[in-house]
Amino acid sequence: MFVKDIMHKNLMIVQPDTNLADAARIMLANHLSGLPVVTPAGRLTGIVTEGDLLRRAELGTAGTYSNWLKMFLIPSGAADDYIKTHGRRVSEVMTESPLTVTSQTSLDDVAALMVKRHIKLLPVLDAGELVGMISRTDMMRKLATKLIEVEHHHPSDLEISNHIKSALAIETWAPRTGIHIKVKDRVVDIEGVVMNDADRRAVNVIAENAPGVVQVHDNLIYVDPGSGMAFG
Repeated sequence: MFVKDIMHKNLMIVQPDTNLADAARIMLANHLSGLPVVTPAGRLTGIVTEGDLLRRAELGTAGTYSNWLKMFLIPSGAADDYIKTHGRRVSEVMTESPLTVTSQTSLDDVAALMVKRHIKLLPVLDAGELVGMISRTDMMRKLATKLIEVEHHHPSDLEISNHIKSALAIETWAPRTGIHIKVKDRVVDIEGVVMNDADRRAVNVIAENAPGVVQVHDNLIYVDPGSGMAFG
């Protein structure tokens, strides 16, 4: 699945000279966590998000540098911080040159980027043109849809069994032998031996995620390779 499949295209944008109060009103009125900042010529120049507005003089959250820290900061650094926490135009508080993705970026790559960089919102650029935005909310909305689809899908016991076996076969951590899957009336019984508890729990997750499964019975035996002790 790709960005183009879930991104929102009906964009609300602001310009660098937009008053910060107006930008905040737009975000609140439209339940947006951020807005792309676009020049009059149509070029993306930044993004203003809730995170950019957390430290503000109006909220008493601007913070102050201690005297010892001021000695180590170059003057321009302190001045830039003051602009960020006191500025009234979008250009003064926005995140410049934000990370972007394309409409063909995979959702797997988007998720990894959002987690690694603690990002909630990404502009989507194709050939330098802003064509959409993708957010964590968009990802959650798609996830919710998929989960509902799984809940309402009722495959046969054989289909469930084959699904679990196929899912196990493509995971590098999964045991290649010794795992037996039995399915009756959409209830899964798992038997066999695993060598660590993480494998055991992961096998159960695969079974639980199989479409149509209503219950999973874990009958796996975990053998501790260090002590040789077996746990049921």
